[in-house]
Amino acid sequence: MLGGAGMLLAASPAQAADISYRTECIPPPISGLPPVQGTTKVQLTAPAEAKVGDTVEVVWKTVEAASRNPDVLDLEKDTVKPTGTIKVGGSATGTMKTEGPRQNPPIPKNSAMVLSDMKGTLKLEKAGEITLTPDAYNINVSKPISTDTKCTPKETVQPGATIKVTDGGGSTTAGGTTTGSTTAGGTTTGSTTAGGTTTGSTTAGGTTTAGGTTAGGTTTAGGTTAGSGGGQTDFPGKEVSVNFACTSPGPAGIASKVTINAKKSGGSYALTVKTAKGVMDSPAALPAGALKPSMDIVIGGADKGSVKVNGPANAEPLEQGKPVDLSDMTGTYKPGASGKSTLSPGTLTIDVTLGSSKINIPCKVKGSVTPSLELDTTAQQGGASGGTTTGSTGSTGSTAGGTDSGGGLAATGAEDNGTLRALGLVAGTAILLGGAVFTFTPWRRLRGTR
Repeated sequence: MLGGAGMLLAASPAQAADISYRTECIPPPISGLPPVQGTTKVQLTAPAEAKVGDTVEVVWKTVEAASRNPDVLDLEKDTVKPTGTIKVGGSATGTMKTEGPRQNPPIPKNSAMVLSDMKGTLKLEKAGEITLTPDAYNINVSKPISTDTKCTPKETVQPGATIKVTDGGGSTTAGGTTTGSTTAGGTTTGSTTAGGTTTGSTTAGGTTTAGGTTAGGTTTAGGTTAGSGGGQTDFPGKEVSVNFACTSPGPAGIASKVTINAKKSGGSYALTVKTAKGVMDSPAALPAGALKPSMDIVIGGADKGSVKVNGPANAEPLEQGKPVDLSDMTGTYKPGASGKSTLSPGTLTIDVTLGSSKINIPCKVKGSVTPSLELDTTAQQGGASGGTTTGSTGSTGSTAGGTDSGGGLAATGAEDNGTLRALGLVAGTAILLGGAVFTFTPWRRLRGTR
């Protein structure tokens, strides 16, 4: 057995029996899953005896994690990293941190989690018996995005190892806490690596507003009325405030500013919809092309129905915790009735695509919303009133035609380079660890205007 101050003991290990305890693992909010209840089985290894002044190594082996990898994603090789906390008791009190390498075999869906052994060190500064008890642990998965699952005991856990410390005196600190006896103050060997982050944010461009400008018509309902006379083709809308209520796993509610602009082309209108700048903070590091917004524009007044507008995916990687700008969303409105027709923000949706996994979060308008734009429309052949149109999509722009699913309605078209949905950021896909799904930082309320 190695001795001496500051020396790491590696001889005379005392390997205790497996310690099992009921555990609750919290899935990330984005998963929409309830907490996972399971059993954790741990084996702690530490020297049976040591001397005051020695620094000993403690090894945490997870014999069984509290839950399996759900039937969501296969986890790649060397993407899972565990960290844990051990309670120090007896002649010293406090906690010590343990950490394992990001080292694991491929873990298929619906199979047992495999965690690497975690290690930590403890300096002994007082004689007596010290007990070591496994406590909470965290599992970090680095791909396709960095996520964490936190697991905590739900019952009293029995010590997993005991060290008999001989010779010496002094004071004990454990995890930096001085208790007036011996030092069990273990060295923290590291913290959970949340994976690399990238920089950049998607810029949705500036917002052009017209306040209450009358363009060949009159301003009504707080929106901009755009007359059809005088050869006018550009009809800027008014920036309006909108509150959204999102379904799980999205935030409970968000608020933003939205502007709907139109450009006349023949009898149809090319729509461009802008949202506030920096509407949210990215909950995780996302690669370029992962996030796409879309919105349903509600048609009212003389015409009825809705128009789908879609935005391209983020061109640059998004950095966790940094503001995100949604791209401008475009589509085509073909009037189905003549008269004054209003355009108002409707349901926003956001699609996050990572590999073959997709997450969709719809956010519906909460309460009333003021129209952003009013147009003097003329009914067009192929345009009809009273339904919901899910217009055809193309890779380079909007089309004038659409599929009428409600007996006729404003025709739509939009850009779609993959999955198009709408607003509300989620960083996610369902990547699992320890029987829970990946975790994300809390959503922030949308803020700022263009």
